[in-house]
Amino acid sequence: MTISIWRYSHLALAVSSFLFITLASVTGIILSFKPITEKTQSYKAKNFNQLTIAQVVPALTKNYTDIIEVSVDYNQFMVVDATDLNDNSGKFYIDPLTGKSLGKVGKENEFFQWITSLHRSLFLHQLGRFFVGLTSFLLFLIATSGTVLIIQRQRSLKRFFSKIVKDNFAQYYHVVLGRLLLIPIILISVTGTIMSLKTFEVIKEQKISHKIDFDAIKSNPEKKVTDFDVFKNTKLADVQSIEFPFSEDVEDYFTLKLSDKEITVNQLTGEVLTEKPYSKAKLLTTLSMDLHTGRTNAIWAIILAIASANILFFIYSGFVIWWKRRSSQVKNKYKFDQAEFIILVGSENGTTFRFAKAIHQQLLKSGKTSFIGQLNNYKVFPKAKQLIVLTATYGLGDAPTNSSKFISLLEKYKQLNSVQFSVVAFGSHAYPDFCKFGYEVNNALSHQDWAKPLLEIHTVNDRSPEEFTKWATLWAQTCDVELTSLSKLLETKPVKMQQFSVVEKTVSTNAETSFIIRLSPKKRMRFTSGDLLAIYPANDYRERQYSIGRMGKDVQLSVKLHAGGLGSGFLHRLEIGQVLNASIIKNEHFHFPSKAKTVIMISNGTGIAPFLGMLDQHSKGRNIHFYCGFRNKLSFELYENALKTELDKLTKLNVAYSREGEKQYVKDLLTKDAALVLKALKSDGVIMLCGSLSMQNDIIEWLEILCQREENRSISYYQSHGQVLMDCY
Repeated sequence: MTISIWRYSHLALAVSSFLFITLASVTGIILSFKPITEKTQSYKAKNFNQLTIAQVVPALTKNYTDIIEVSVDYNQFMVVDATDLNDNSGKFYIDPLTGKSLGKVGKENEFFQWITSLHRSLFLHQLGRFFVGLTSFLLFLIATSGTVLIIQRQRSLKRFFSKIVKDNFAQYYHVVLGRLLLIPIILISVTGTIMSLKTFEVIKEQKISHKIDFDAIKSNPEKKVTDFDVFKNTKLADVQSIEFPFSEDVEDYFTLKLSDKEITVNQLTGEVLTEKPYSKAKLLTTLSMDLHTGRTNAIWAIILAIASANILFFIYSGFVIWWKRRSSQVKNKYKFDQAEFIILVGSENGTTFRFAKAIHQQLLKSGKTSFIGQLNNYKVFPKAKQLIVLTATYGLGDAPTNSSKFISLLEKYKQLNSVQFSVVAFGSHAYPDFCKFGYEVNNALSHQDWAKPLLEIHTVNDRSPEEFTKWATLWAQTCDVELTSLSKLLETKPVKMQQFSVVEKTVSTNAETSFIIRLSPKKRMRFTSGDLLAIYPANDYRERQYSIGRMGKDVQLSVKLHAGGLGSGFLHRLEIGQVLNASIIKNEHFHFPSKAKTVIMISNGTGIAPFLGMLDQHSKGRNIHFYCGFRNKLSFELYENALKTELDKLTKLNVAYSREGEKQYVKDLLTKDAALVLKALKSDGVIMLCGSLSMQNDIIEWLEILCQREENRSISYYQSHGQVLMDCY
C-alpha cells in the first residue's frame, strides 16, 4: 500500500507539471552554456586571486576619470563604469594591474535574454514566475518521491547504489540515472524554489542602509588610497563592487560590497565608517543563484546541463513506464467613474505623460473607456477593470511630487471589484536607485487583495521609446488592443528653445569651484525664481536642469563645477557675450509662497540660487528666516555680497560652516531654533529646501522626529498641506 501511495504521488506530480518541467529543462540546458561561453573570454587576470584593492585603485585613477563604480562579475572579470582618457564613457573590461581597457562591455546576447525570460517566467511575468516556482517545488517533490521509491525498490538505504535488474531500457535507466544525478536535480529544484520565494518576498531581501554620523567623520590624518588598511587587506576576489565617492568631500565615501558584507570607507583617512554583514537569507539566495545557474564554475554548469538533459529523459522514460503499466489568460473622454481602464502617471517634470497619453489614445481608438490622471488622484474607480501605472523615480529613489500621496491613498481606498494592474517604471541607469519608486508602487499594489497583476513590472531606461514599445506590444496582446501608429504618438516634439546671452559670471576662488552665471533672455519671457532652466549641452536628448534665481529680468544660476560634468562644464566654459539656447520649465511647486506669513528658507551649497532670486523679487514685511550651509567662509564669499543687499528683508540670516569654526551643519542651526520651526508649521508657515538630496534627507528625518515628538504627527501631514516645499538634487 505504501509503495502504491508514493508511486501514484510521483506519477501525479510528474503528470501535473511535465509541460513546465520540459520548458524549464530545455531552456536550462541552453542557459548552462552561457557561463561556459563567458568564461572562454580572456578578460581575467592570471594572478587575480592574489590582487588586493590597494593594488588596483592607482591604475584605475590613472586611466579613468569620473569613476562611478568598479565591479567584479561572476567570471572574475573586472569592470569599470567611468570615462577614459579619450573621453569615452561607459563600462569597460579592464586589466586590474594596469587599468588598461580590454574592451567595452557589450549588451547581453539577445538570444540568451529571450531564453532567460522564458526560463524564469514563461513570458507570463508574475503569473509565469509563480508557475516556475511551483514547478521547482514540484520537481523537488518528484525527486524526493523518486528517492523513496528507489529505497523501497532496493529494500534499504544501504543498498541505494546496489545493482539493479535490467527489466527494460526505460525503467532501468530511469532508476540508474536518477541515482547518479539525484543531488544536482535536488539542488536545481531547491535553489529554484528559494529564488521564487525571494521573488514573491516570502524570503525577504535584505535592504542595507548605512547610517553614518557625518559630524564624526574625520578628515585627518589623510592617507593615500594605497595605504588604506581595509584596501590592503581585501582581496579583489572577495569584491562584488566598489562605489567611488561622487566628490572629494569627506561626506562622500567608498562603498564596498564584498562577498559577505557591505562596508563604507572614509575616502580621506581610510577609516571604516560602517560595516553591515549580509543576512543569512541574502547569503542563501546568492548561493542558490550560483548553484542554479552555474555562473561561478564552468564544470558545475556542464553538470547542470547534463542534469537538465536527463530530466527530459526522465519525462520520456517515466511516460514509457506509465504507458506500459496502463496498457497490461489627456484628455479624458470618460470620467473616472465611467472608465474600465485607469491610467495613473507619476512624473516630476511631465515627460512620462507622453507615454501615458499614447496608451490612452490607443484605448480610445479601440473603443475602450479610458481615464488618465496623476497618481495622487487615486481614488475608488467603480467600473475599473484594469489599472495601468506609469511612473518615474525622482532623485535618490523618491516619489515624484505628483505621486507622493499614492501609497497612503492606496491603503485608504479599496477598489470595489477585482482589478488587473500593470506597472511601467521609468528611470535612468545613471542613478543607483534605478526605478526604485516604480518597484515600490508595484509591491504596494501586489499586497492589495483586490489587485491582480496583469504583467510583470517593466522598466524603461532614459525614456526609451523602444523599451516602452516592448511593454506596450505585450500589454496590447494581453488585452486584445490593436496598436496603431504608436511610434508616431511617441515622437518627441521639438523643445521650444529661447536664446540667452551671458551677461555676468563670477567664479569662486575656493578650491571647490562654484560659479554664478547670469543670463539675459533675448526676448521677453515670463518666469520666476524657483523655475528651472533646461539646457542641452551636447545638442542631443540629454537634458540638464538648473534652479533659477530671477534677478531683475535676468536668469541667475549657481553651479558647482563637477569634473567631467556635462552641464556644469558647458556652463563654466561660457564667456560673457556668448549666446546659448535653453528652455524655461515652470516649477510651480517651488515658487515663493504668496500667503504664508513665515517662510523658512534652507539651502546648502549652490542650492542658494533660487532663494537669492526670491529675496530680490519680493519686498519687505515678511517674516523670513534663512539657513544656509557651506564648507567654509571662502565658499560663502561667492554669495555674501548678494545677501548683504537683501539683509533688510530677512528676519534672521543663519550660516553654518561644516569645515571651520564650530563645524556645524544646517541641521544643527535648525535644532537650536526647533521652537521657531514648530511655531512656523503650526501657524501655516512654509519651509523651503533647496540643495543636495543628502541635506534634504537629513532635514526631513529631523523634522519627522521633531513633529512626532512635539505634535504627535508625521512631517508628511505638513508636506501634504503644502507647508514643506523641496527642490533638491
